[in-house]
Amino acid sequence: MNFEEFTNCGLRKSLDILSGKWKPLILHNLFEEDTVRFVELWRNMPRVSKKVLAEQLKQLEEDHIIQRIEVYNFPPEVYYKLTEKGKKLGPILSQLHLWGNELSS
Repeated sequence: MNFEEFTNCGLRKSLDILSGKWKPLILHNLFEEDTVRFVELWRNMPRVSKKVLAEQLKQLEEDHIIQRIEVYNFPPEVYYKLTEKGKKLGPILSQLHLWGNELSS
């Protein structure tokens, strides 16, 4: 496979979507709960800044992995949930988790 073929292959597209220090942890949180507020995600990842978390969430939203839901209360609330496309990542991430545990044992 040459470089041009690699840039258009499914593996590259998948890795581009999942690349990012916090994206796997974001997805893990969304698989645990149906919808999660921004603040809850941020509290579950205390070492991430709000700016970086917002950027990674926006990237996942642009890739149609998650959906952003705004509720116009006072104060306003923002929720995130997996899209159907995002839910398909569940078995893949579970297998990666198992594989990673095998490597570390």
